[in-house]
Amino acid sequence: MANYSLTINNRRYDVANVEPDTPILWILRDTLGLVGTKYGCGIAECGACTIHLNDSPARACSLPISAVSGMRITTIEGLSDGDVLHPLQQSWIDNDVPQCGYCQAGQIMAAAALLNRNPTPTDEEIDTAMEGNLCRCGTYHRIRQSIRDVANANRKKGGKSWPDHLTPMED
Repeated sequence: MANYSLTINNRRYDVANVEPDTPILWILRDTLGLVGTKYGCGIAECGACTIHLNDSPARACSLPISAVSGMRITTIEGLSDGDVLHPLQQSWIDNDVPQCGYCQAGQIMAAAALLNRNPTPTDEEIDTAMEGNLCRCGTYHRIRQSIRDVANANRKKGGKSWPDHLTPMED
């Protein structure tokens, strides 16, 4: 058992008496009550558990807490600022993306990582970034349209279309 200090959604958490191989997903959900990140497959294949580690997408179901200590973690709860949604979240609503909704947090986190790296991706870049995130309801065309809509807003603005406080901190 070990103790860990984590930075999640720009907030510091101390977690005590945890087995080093405990997946960060269970720390987020069961210990800290951040339940937006979902358990899907448990083998890092479906993308439902996607979070950001230092701004890069990662699968929380297969990452032990010992591997993420000292990294900056962002969950779906960290994308919005109170009632102010990230443009991707608003675009998801505008395009009626969610059906069952189970995969949506992971889908949005993968899309946000893409747009943080590349605010104006092509359709091919969108498809490549999203290919590891599965949706049993088949809303892929609406997911792509939502990302496209935010990318188009970024093009018109000449950069990101969201305020800096909705972007994870830089190192």
